[in-house]
Amino acid sequence: MPGLLGKKIGMTSVFSAEGKNVPCTVIELGPCVVTQIKSVEKDGYSAVQLGFEEAKEKNTTAPLMGHFNKAGVTPKRHLAEFTGFEQELNLGDTITVELFADSAFVDVIATSKGRGFQGVVKRHGFGGVGQTTHGQDDRLRKPGSIGACSYPAKVFKGMRMGGQMGGDRVTTHNL
Repeated sequence: MPGLLGKKIGMTSVFSAEGKNVPCTVIELGPCVVTQIKSVEKDGYSAVQLGFEEAKEKNTTAPLMGHFNKAGVTPKRHLAEFTGFEQELNLGDTITVELFADSAFVDVIATSKGRGFQGVVKRHGFGGVGQTTHGQDDRLRKPGSIGACSYPAKVFKGMRMGGQMGGDRVTTHNL
């Protein structure tokens, strides 16, 4: 599946044909530069490695600098491999958003915003204890009971608890 690298610029909103205000995400997509071409004979699979966003030479390692010099491009901050390009590509070619000119829908893959360690109320939508009587003054956002006490005498796998939230790979289809 061919693709491009990009980054989120911000949010805005547009009005639809029916007059509804629709929120939109603004993404800077490309231009991406071909930094390596993988072949079945040499690498065992066919793919195209693309680079996106300029990087400083002083922040680039020597092996990567050799990699970019071989391709004849400036250092790039992000590298990724894609397959399924119809056109013939060469080292140093620039690919822009015109790649998707004839596509009706695209899939967007990104990393969600990391939120750190969160409790069960925010992470899973627990309601909390509710009552504050009978001495329950400090347990409003606690999860409550998490398992049986005598049989099976364990906490089952998949029990919803507090923990790391966000920072996951998320795919949105058919945009």
